Amino acid sequence: MPATGETILVKPLRVEFCGEWYSVDSGTPFSIGRESDLTIDDNPYLHRTFLRLYEDFGLWWIANVGNLLSATVSDSTGTVQAWLAPGAKLPIVFQTMHVMFSAGSSTYDFTIHAEDDFYNTSLSAAHEGGTTTILPVILTTSQRLLIVALSESILTQAVPGRGAIPSSAEAAARLGWSMTTFNRKLDNVCSKLDKLGVAGLRGGAGHLATNRRARLVEYAVATRLVSLDDVMLLDRAAEESRLSASGAVPGTDTGGLVDGEQSP
Repeated sequence: MPATGETILVKPLRVEFCGEWYSVDSGTPFSIGRESDLTIDDNPYLHRTFLRLYEDFGLWWIANVGNLLSATVSDSTGTVQAWLAPGAKLPIVFQTMHVMFSAGSSTYDFTIHAEDDFYNTSLSAAHEGGTTTILPVILTTSQRLLIVALSESILTQAVPGRGAIPSSAEAAARLGWSMTTFNRKLDNVCSKLDKLGVAGLRGGAGHLATNRRARLVEYAVATRLVSLDDVMLLDRAAEESRLSASGAVPGTDTGGLVDGEQSP
């Protein structure tokens, strides 16, 4: 233990965003936002300074210094995930930490790399055939399709950093679903995750979640609930929906109540 009054030196951090690297040195806070040390974008929905990296008590911390937006933070495996609301802060205790957040219809992500690893994590999810991840959250086929439709831009981006979340109408059209079906299934999957303790998908008493689509995408991508391998399911579902509508393949409409779903 250092003697009383002795300065605890922490090793520098490195931040990766859109293929570019930034160094964060001890004793120098590092800001992230629209007009910051790391300028994310000129998106008017993004705070000028949204997040701040700084050292205190011998640790690096990430703090949300904005007053509207929240961020989803996870370790490299996706098994540890937290929601960083306005005014909240977290110690950076993993060697790799992923940060995702949404501003307007755009979603951004960057990675923090630290030399110190205070808590090692291991991937507890099992794999079958190298493509399917078995996680505690069990999704129906249509629930997975909905999440993938909302996450497609982020999952398919060549260089992580910026992605767009489609509107409900755009996602419904991608799936070949009606808006009524899409909204019902969005309610179902948000309710399921909310019951499992995922924050940000529903508001408190008398309040609605104002940006639950963005929060759903952040959580699903950060925790590896969906992956790039799932994107091919979208084309298959859209084709089945088209054929069903034309009468070529009766009874295969993935937009209906399937997989044990119940109408709320």
